[in-house]
Amino acid sequence: MYYVWDMNTKVNTADNDKPFLQRFYIYQKERFPFLAHGLLISAFTFSAISYSRICRGAEGFISWQTFLFAVFTTISLFLLLRISDEFKDHEDDSQYRQYLPVIRGLISLRELAIVGVVVLALQFLAHFLGFTQMFPLYFMVIAYLILMGKEFFVGEWLKKHQMLYVFSHMLIIPLVDIYASGLDWLLEGAKPHAGLLFFFAVSFMNGIVLEFGRKIKAPHLEEEGVVSYSALYGTKRATVYWILALLITMLLAVAAALYAGYNMVSVLVFVGLFVLSVLPALLFIKNKDEKNAKRIEKASGLWAIAMYLCLGGIPMLTKLF
Repeated sequence: MYYVWDMNTKVNTADNDKPFLQRFYIYQKERFPFLAHGLLISAFTFSAISYSRICRGAEGFISWQTFLFAVFTTISLFLLLRISDEFKDHEDDSQYRQYLPVIRGLISLRELAIVGVVVLALQFLAHFLGFTQMFPLYFMVIAYLILMGKEFFVGEWLKKHQMLYVFSHMLIIPLVDIYASGLDWLLEGAKPHAGLLFFFAVSFMNGIVLEFGRKIKAPHLEEEGVVSYSALYGTKRATVYWILALLITMLLAVAAALYAGYNMVSVLVFVGLFVLSVLPALLFIKNKDEKNAKRIEKASGLWAIAMYLCLGGIPMLTKLF
């Protein structure tokens, strides 16, 4: 079954009558792919905890039970963010993006609200059963997530100031970082190490890289009413901004690595990653097609994973094994 929402696009509604679990599986593939997002968020979580322990000079790693709790909480927090965005963006999506799962009727906002309530209940229960010390940091993240859902009560103003909009929304990432790192320092009764500020800054900039990377499009794929940085700034200028975000992230990562006492090999690794990641952008500037735009998006994800692994994950693994 299909319905047509413009002269060129057909929207598939054949899955709309399937059982909920099948429909939710399709939804997550399109809007929050658990495998891809799970890998990135798990690397993010492992590295935040690892970097905190390395800076503090703590021996070993946290217990596997605590780490599993950390992965569950951080992934589910970003799932809640995705669900919140479905409500926040519903009006605009209804007008301009009728191919999206909620708008085409695959899954309803009510069903997503139920999923959100269940996730919140599971998070609360997990904290109550074994991690009550984490409640203050957890509520801090939830409070900010709620403010994001309300566009900080200045939604129309933020939409007119796109970079302020982006920065205000990217702050959720270092806030989740603070929470994740707290599973090290807070649970062990220590103070957060000052070096974490570098890690939080890298996380914030990784969010900027990911945000720009997924919203740089080939000219023929621009959509009316849908924000893209290639439309906002022009394809070349937006791509240059993305490269600049990579550069700033690399410099912050180098500072974080040196602060943690890593050797110069880590610096060379970050420089090498930067050079490799820039290549898709240079190809896109030369040939602004869909394939090269997708390469920028993929490079953004790989870059973020590499930053987290190099800053915390790999150094911790070398200490453990």
